[in-house]
Amino acid sequence: MIALAISASTSAQTMGIKLENMDQTAKPGTDFYQYACGGWMKNNPLKPEYARFGSFDVVHEENQKRIREIIEGLAAKPQAHGTLGQKIGDLYALRMDSVRQNKEGAKPVMGDLERVAKVQTKEQLIALINQMNVEGCAFGELWGSYISADMMSSTENILEISQGGYNIERDYYVKDDEANTNILEAYKKHIVRMFQLIGDKPNVAQRKMENVLLIETRMAKAGRDNVALRDPASNYNKMSFTDFTKEYVGFDWKTYFDTQGITDIDSLSVGQPEAVKEALALLQDTSLEALKDWMQWQILDSASGVLGDELYEASFDFYGRTMTGAKEPQPRWKRSVSAVNGVLGEAVGQLYVEKYFPPANKARMEQLVKNLQIALGQRIDAQEWMSPATKAAAHEKLDAFYVKIGYPNKWRDYSKMDIDPQKSLYENLKEIRKWAHADMLARKWKKPVDRDEWYMNPQTVNAYYNPTTNEICFPAGILQYPFFDMEADDAFNYGAIGVVIGHEMSHGFDDQGRQFDKDGNFRDWWVEGDGDKYNQRAQVIKDFFSAIKVLPDLNANGDLCCGENLGDHGGLKFAYTAFKNATKDHPLPVKDGFTPEQRFFLAYAGVWAQNITEAEMRRLTTMDPHSLGEWRVNGALPLIDAWYDAFHITESDPLFVPKDKRVKIW
Repeated sequence: MIALAISASTSAQTMGIKLENMDQTAKPGTDFYQYACGGWMKNNPLKPEYARFGSFDVVHEENQKRIREIIEGLAAKPQAHGTLGQKIGDLYALRMDSVRQNKEGAKPVMGDLERVAKVQTKEQLIALINQMNVEGCAFGELWGSYISADMMSSTENILEISQGGYNIERDYYVKDDEANTNILEAYKKHIVRMFQLIGDKPNVAQRKMENVLLIETRMAKAGRDNVALRDPASNYNKMSFTDFTKEYVGFDWKTYFDTQGITDIDSLSVGQPEAVKEALALLQDTSLEALKDWMQWQILDSASGVLGDELYEASFDFYGRTMTGAKEPQPRWKRSVSAVNGVLGEAVGQLYVEKYFPPANKARMEQLVKNLQIALGQRIDAQEWMSPATKAAAHEKLDAFYVKIGYPNKWRDYSKMDIDPQKSLYENLKEIRKWAHADMLARKWKKPVDRDEWYMNPQTVNAYYNPTTNEICFPAGILQYPFFDMEADDAFNYGAIGVVIGHEMSHGFDDQGRQFDKDGNFRDWWVEGDGDKYNQRAQVIKDFFSAIKVLPDLNANGDLCCGENLGDHGGLKFAYTAFKNATKDHPLPVKDGFTPEQRFFLAYAGVWAQNITEAEMRRLTTMDPHSLGEWRVNGALPLIDAWYDAFHITESDPLFVPKDKRVKIW
């Protein structure tokens, strides 16, 4: 097979790299991130509404403008009730109606809060939780439950139960360093403030906060951290429903699930047994008053964004300003567009792709993916540490990738969703959640896994790999500059979107994805000893990133980010191979003093250009499995041999990593 170039002619192509985005006063071997992105960071100062603003956000903002135009076009015209146009337009109008939301204030949620206040026994509280689930009321519970593919039998869906019970990142409750303690103290003040805003007296608000923290801290301590949650094997504990009810006692599970329409349960998986058992113990030994206070907080916190500006501003003050460092809320129209996307995403997506994703774009993307698959196959064959049998199985998995590009083969049916502009936004959202739950049951419960289901909307600026379906998905929204440029040459496009494609493919073989076979089942398909060799190589990237100082008092978390760092590493290797394949017979010229190889790495770096607050750096380092943008460049590239050759990096350069210390997987 021959890897084809992704552009028809090289004569009129640009290099794609915008020199104004660079800082050529910096040295590539000292700070490649500053060298490649310094101009962009200078010219794109952090906007007040953002805690982090980067290349992804530029594309996202452009998409938001496009979607706003589509939505407002529908909202401006009379639409027959029940049509997608009516639902999109009316939901957007409800979100945009600040006058109505401010007039109603907290009134829409007060009825649900009062129902909790009137409860007299724990049995009544549990019955109310069951009823509110049916009604579509949004609130956090002491555990989560959902239906998804059974990782041991990937064509079948299974009920799963997971840890829950706390609202902010687990570290804030369990780590007592100054940064985490400051956030937790601010959270306490936020809870008190929110309860006072809905009319509670200071002493009552203080009591409720103390009860909320008592429960949330207990559940956080019982829960697993984000690194532990990355291990598929330990977070899968399948058992019969009969055995489950015998082991997890003190709660009427049958009524709980029957009420939600999850009936005739044969088996289920408990993701984090110790956390679920702690939740049951908590229900038994915690006072009714404390449980009611906690329940009220879950409802109020979930609804705070739709109860008028005063409550929204208070919520943003904590979740935005304090936690992330953002200075101002996003404009109402952006929040409204995001809300419609969240509810009617595929309906909006269908309109988006009709207008902004022509067939030619999809064809180019399909060719790119094919070329990356060829390159990945070549990288598999080149590895001396993999046995022939493991290589053969890896090829089988690669060949079995289910590739999704642009938009779904079939669109979601929203016909049974009802948006009623006469009701409050809060009540409409409850009805939407009722619909979403019923829709999920109709599609998934006691049904086989639908491989055509999409887990992102077409207009999303992102991509993903899903191990249980062995699929890679590239929504239409990402096929724009700086990820893809129809006018640029292969050096740019393979360095940008090519690495994104390779990154998602690499997830099929990262420390998590490699544990799933070609059919998406959790199964060890590696020849004995090869898995150990892989783990030894993966440990190198864990240790390398764990040694990085994100801030003077904070290291990166190499264990948490291992999968994504492996994704970047593999993506760079696969895309570079595909780039060299595509240009082998028609070498690209030097442009503006930059070789094709240099432009490849500059294009990659440009994808991660961003500005970010210190608070957001701390928050993301705690909970995000992706490394920060700077280290997806200055951390990833020094582990790639071809980067050294392209920029003549030597031992005298600060970013230099000895060859025997670099990752040796692909």
